[in-house]
Amino acid sequence: MKHLALIAALLAPVSVLAQTDPKDWNAVTAAAEGQTVYWNAWGGSTTTNDFIAWVGDRVSADYGVTLEHVKLTDTADAVTRVLSEKQAGEDDDGAIDMIWINGANFAAMKDADLLFGPYAEDLPNWAFVDVDGKTVQTDFTVPVEGYESPWAMAQVVFIYDTDDLAEPLGDMNAILEFATANPGRFTYPQPPDFLGTTFLKQALVDLLDDPSVLAVEATEETYAEVTAPLWTFLEALTPNLWRQGRAYPQTGPAQLQLIADGEVDLAISFSPGEATAAIANNQLPPSVRTFVLENGTIGNASFVAIPYNSGSTEGAMVVANFLMSPEAQARAQDPEILGYGTVLNMDALSADDRAVFDALELGVATLSPAELGTVQAEPHPSWMTRIAADWADRYGVAQ
Repeated sequence: MKHLALIAALLAPVSVLAQTDPKDWNAVTAAAEGQTVYWNAWGGSTTTNDFIAWVGDRVSADYGVTLEHVKLTDTADAVTRVLSEKQAGEDDDGAIDMIWINGANFAAMKDADLLFGPYAEDLPNWAFVDVDGKTVQTDFTVPVEGYESPWAMAQVVFIYDTDDLAEPLGDMNAILEFATANPGRFTYPQPPDFLGTTFLKQALVDLLDDPSVLAVEATEETYAEVTAPLWTFLEALTPNLWRQGRAYPQTGPAQLQLIADGEVDLAISFSPGEATAAIANNQLPPSVRTFVLENGTIGNASFVAIPYNSGSTEGAMVVANFLMSPEAQARAQDPEILGYGTVLNMDALSADDRAVFDALELGVATLSPAELGTVQAEPHPSWMTRIAADWADRYGVAQ
């Protein structure tokens, strides 16, 4: 029995050492060679699938890592799989090595101790990430703490027709002034549509002197006072909306169709490249452009996380690091490849790498990374739940 105890004591550190310290990058790349990484990621887009295949080619050529894309329709399926493995005691070499994740799925895995890490801020390419300008250290208000690494950004922009609106509008009060002076020429999708609730969140963030109060859970004591500026704003805005706020477009595409039909001049989007794509597809007139607000607009990141029981943590770190490389980020931002927003800080790049981004033909209506400016953080979900319910009580119309 003593021999068995000694053997167990000697073997116990091995499973820990198998997950190489992220700070020792040479050791990480050495251990990663020959590993296969099963990346569970949304598989509903051909362009995204092609990009992931390209990433696989690159990490195979440079690091000897094989990347297998496990196509998901629902990220929660991957979370459930890892949780099931933990409950079954399958703590080594699980079926999933990396997950494309954010929001509630990340929070669930973090709370259940299902993640390897922290690792993200020790990766070499973290040095290029825009920590100050983009929301890459919180995920829907949940502190990331190095347990996932960012690889793409989405951000609120406003799409407008320059034939009718000569200049961008700097803040929500300017949008109100425009709507008041031009009744019927603005609207937003009807909540609970995602873009509709995003407009409400963006309005509140911009109207508050200190939007950081939204980073913590709403309470009975704070909710009424904090949201008061939003309801004051909407009381003035709503009568001046399209159809006097008695009807709303049901979706983002329906909202854009109103611009195409000449009924409104302004729309909200969560995709900085959407207007350019719509122009190219003849869905919007070539006079359309985009802008962001002077104090920034809400954005969120797509991340990758590594399950605690991955048998290829080093290979997964190699892939995560490559996804943050200037090469991969520039390719992802190319509208002919993906058109995703970059997580990188342009000022942190070398002149040659910056030149690659500067040379991208983003399209006539797409703002550059520098023009997109500061990204405002998503509020805690509790705010939006109550705001959406209150909006429905105050302004909701039959669908």
